[in-house]
Amino acid sequence: MELEFVRWLHERLPALSEGQIGVGDDAAVVALGGSQLVATADLLIDGVHFDTSQHAIERIGRKSLGVNLSDLAAMAARPVGCLVSLALPRGGVGGVTTQQLAMRLVEGMAPLAKEFGCPIIGGDTNVHAGPLVINVTAFGEPTERGVVRRDGARPGDVLLVTGDLGGSLSAKQFDFTPRVHEALTLHAAAPLRALMDLSDGLSLDLTRLCEASGVAALVDADAIPISNAAKMTGEAALDHALSDGEDFELLVAAAPDDAKRLLAEMPVACGLTRIGEIMAGSGVSLRYADGTATPLDAKGYQHQ
Repeated sequence: MELEFVRWLHERLPALSEGQIGVGDDAAVVALGGSQLVATADLLIDGVHFDTSQHAIERIGRKSLGVNLSDLAAMAARPVGCLVSLALPRGGVGGVTTQQLAMRLVEGMAPLAKEFGCPIIGGDTNVHAGPLVINVTAFGEPTERGVVRRDGARPGDVLLVTGDLGGSLSAKQFDFTPRVHEALTLHAAAPLRALMDLSDGLSLDLTRLCEASGVAALVDADAIPISNAAKMTGEAALDHALSDGEDFELLVAAAPDDAKRLLAEMPVACGLTRIGEIMAGSGVSLRYADGTATPLDAKGYQHQ
């Protein structure tokens, strides 16, 4: 539904002026006088993105801000502030009162807000008969090099990822570090062609990047950095790395010389791995060690 709705919005909404970015990227960019504002919003729902019967309230709060910071990272934007709106269940949850729930959510966000210079500057609260719903809207500013979109990949570009992939359900979906500093560092070191965060899985998100850029991609199966949590699944480890989602690592397309320099200098502590290349055409293929390649299905977490 989400992809179809985004396509409908592209046809329905008026065109933006030059320098502005609307629906379809990790964040929007609007013009404010002589500067630009980067804005992103995420809506998280109990029973869909977290479970208040199993997950600590503070960790839920942390994730709610973290996914927005990850979207700003996906645009190579510096965070500047955020708004938090809460639809709180009447009567609270699991013995936690409504007021305590709101306070503990904010306490979970506070360390990330401080670490990444993204203070909570306002928002709204309401109480209803439904589940906990959290909406965070985060704001950022471009660097001197400007934002990086997902539609700039070109044939010949090299595909890179930060960190490792898969196994997010074991803990990473709540405890991940938004790759804000890494995005800013990489973009300062080289003019990145395309960038996005891996929120829904490599196979699905890479397909989106290719569709936005009008290109194809070839991914080397043996090159994908697989997390220890995913490796514990045995033969299914590669599948988990490709489609678990909620890795919140960065997917980068860079010109060959720039990619080579980034890999040699390794300016980010989390690691940077070459996983494939951009090609002319459409679709994503997975290449195995014996040289054979097969189409890679776009599987991952889809918002319903």
